[in-house]
Amino acid sequence: MLKTTGAFMMCLLLVSCSGTKLSGPGVKDGQLAPCPGSPNCVSTRAQDEKHRMDPIRYTGMKEQAHLRLVEVIASMPRTEIVTDQGDYVHVVFTSRLFRFRDDVEFVLDDAEKIIHFRSASRLGYSDLGVNRKRMEEIGKRFAGATLP
Repeated sequence: MLKTTGAFMMCLLLVSCSGTKLSGPGVKDGQLAPCPGSPNCVSTRAQDEKHRMDPIRYTGMKEQAHLRLVEVIASMPRTEIVTDQGDYVHVVFTSRLFRFRDDVEFVLDDAEKIIHFRSASRLGYSDLGVNRKRMEEIGKRFAGATLP
């Protein structure tokens, strides 16, 4: 038991050293950063199936879509909205058990009436599909949310 616990703690230590926090808005020239090669990231801008997801579509005014998005995010557990600049929202989600932090960024594109996003783990290699599942849930909640 002690050997297993020690090995587990060593793995956590090694994984935790590889995490990086966003240092500000992750949008450059209107584009979110690309996903790394690891499977712990999904993005509407990714070209490969492993990372690619469809953007969230909206109708009506961008301001209403923004309010609805923030409402959906705020209703989810262990969520911190770090930056909210109208067209750009950066959120940190924290896992319940190990307190892993994932950065999620949203960019509202009013010309196309879509919300682009990038959801990435700060630590480790695999997230066992957590980022994809979270973004699917946000999309479902957004589609079912009522207008403010």
